[in-house]
Amino acid sequence: MSYKNTFITISEDSTVDSGIAPQPRNNKPTIASIEYDLIHNNPYEFSQEDVQFQTYLRKNQIESNQLDELRKQFFEKPKACFRASPLVKKYGWGIHYDNEGKLAIYAVNSEAYEQFLHADQITLLKGMRTKRK
Repeated sequence: MSYKNTFITISEDSTVDSGIAPQPRNNKPTIASIEYDLIHNNPYEFSQEDVQFQTYLRKNQIESNQLDELRKQFFEKPKACFRASPLVKKYGWGIHYDNEGKLAIYAVNSEAYEQFLHADQITLLKGMRTKRK
């Protein structure tokens, strides 16, 4: 599932009030740190699927000359959308999908984040809660 003209807000139960850059753990990148690096350093360059696949490759240190086949296999099983990303659940980043489905992230305390909340012709979705009610 890829969104267009959509903004995913941080989760209702998020405990942060500003965007935090996720850090690697034990000198190894985490899913959150990889997603953050890909999207933050390349705004509106990648789709959700691009980020998910690149995250998988980097997290598992996979290098291959058969990326098309690997990508096909990777997406054979459904993947959670970025409403479940640690970026929106734990680190205070809203995710914007442009009209082509390309991503950029915005800190919850930023002016741009606030503008997305009140923008016309954009779908607002809440990030998934970390804990069930």
